[in-house]
Amino acid sequence: MNPHPRLTEEIRSGPSGPKVGALFDLDQTLLAGFSATSFMQERFLSGRMAPREMAETFFGLLSFALGRTGFSGLMSATTAAYRGLAESVMEEVGEEVFQKHLATQIYPESRALVQAHQEMGHTVAIVSSATRYQAAPLARDMGIHDVLCTDLVVENGVFTGEVAHPTCYGEGKAVAGRKLAEQHSLDLKQSYFYTDSHEDLPLLEIVGNPRPLNPTRRLAQIAKERTWPVRRFKSRGRPSMGDLVRTGLTYASIAPSVWAGVASGLVNQSVREGINVAGAVWGDLATSLAGIDLRVEGEENLWAERPAVFIFNHQSALDAVLMIKMLRRDLTGVGKKEIKRNPIFGPLFSAAGVAFVDRADTGRAIEALKPAVDALRHGRSLVISPEGTRSPTPRLGRFKKGAFHMAMQAGVPIVPVVFRNVLDALPRDALVVRPATIEAVVLPPIDTTEWSVESLDDEIQAIRARYLRILEPPDHLA
Repeated sequence: MNPHPRLTEEIRSGPSGPKVGALFDLDQTLLAGFSATSFMQERFLSGRMAPREMAETFFGLLSFALGRTGFSGLMSATTAAYRGLAESVMEEVGEEVFQKHLATQIYPESRALVQAHQEMGHTVAIVSSATRYQAAPLARDMGIHDVLCTDLVVENGVFTGEVAHPTCYGEGKAVAGRKLAEQHSLDLKQSYFYTDSHEDLPLLEIVGNPRPLNPTRRLAQIAKERTWPVRRFKSRGRPSMGDLVRTGLTYASIAPSVWAGVASGLVNQSVREGINVAGAVWGDLATSLAGIDLRVEGEENLWAERPAVFIFNHQSALDAVLMIKMLRRDLTGVGKKEIKRNPIFGPLFSAAGVAFVDRADTGRAIEALKPAVDALRHGRSLVISPEGTRSPTPRLGRFKKGAFHMAMQAGVPIVPVVFRNVLDALPRDALVVRPATIEAVVLPPIDTTEWSVESLDDEIQAIRARYLRILEPPDHLA
């Protein structure tokens, strides 16, 4: 399944192979924001930015904005304070910034473009005026091996405070593009360059497929004059009024769903039936109001064997709603203890028999899972993510053993559910839900009756490998 067929049609119908380059700018192209802003914010809030660095950064930016210095002068002013700082410190900050800020700013459409180029065997690279410490974590996450950027001079693992020339800005990007073409024998006339800025015109002019993304006003005008195709993405950044209204209605949908469940429970004199109705109505109503198009492959596997332990890759707070929508009835789950204190979801999840665990206390967590095993033995299915915590990117995390132990103890099968594109709708820690097409692949039930403690690691790895094959192209597998 391809959630962005029109966007990637041109790529998939064009030439394949490594001679075709796909070059991407970073800020406002792959990302909705500016990586430098997030980088400085993290350094400032963590206390890593000294007063001298703050002053030099401020005056450097002011001078650049007034046109008194060029980009090289700006970089020299802002990085002079790094003199004597270990490079490993900046690498650590870069990883923190990516996990806390940049991962959720990646445009889903840009991620789809990158993946389409990768699947066609193209040579994909980031060409950015940013530093490697801003770009490298994102490149690793997206499976991009080549990063051409503005380099800082490092000697014996320590910054000298100097900037390597030429910087990767303006004409410097064209220099970097030609260097990449020479290294990989690229045919620039068949290659692509995606950017938002008119300052990247030197590189746009030497590729055969210039592709302005979210262009500045000046680049949009240039693109119009030269008949370059323009695309604008709105899946990240400031939400529209429609997004806010849909989100409000989505959150509000819990109230009529609960009342429907209460009415059904009273009529049928069954608490369990009331919970089933409330959950099913909420799943349908919330996804519809949010503009979620859920497409399920292998839907028959949801009903093939019940009760079962349904596992899923955890990316978003929306995952729970999607699982409830698909499973419909007779289910419970496992959640972190903090959810129990939520004034809305705490009581509702408690009524549904959700087991709340303290991840910091392994002993108590194991004890808290016993009601979930009992629920399985009494005919209710269990929904749980083997990753535990939510991931800020589509990359699959390490699987913990709890879900698999519970399936073995209760003698029920494991049913893997693989979500794709949930982050398109609601990234981790976000509040606004955006319309999106979400895909779910439900694999056939996996019998656990012959499993043993000794073989458990191998069984888990085999299941995780199936997730990887569905989620990621071959060169991403890890």
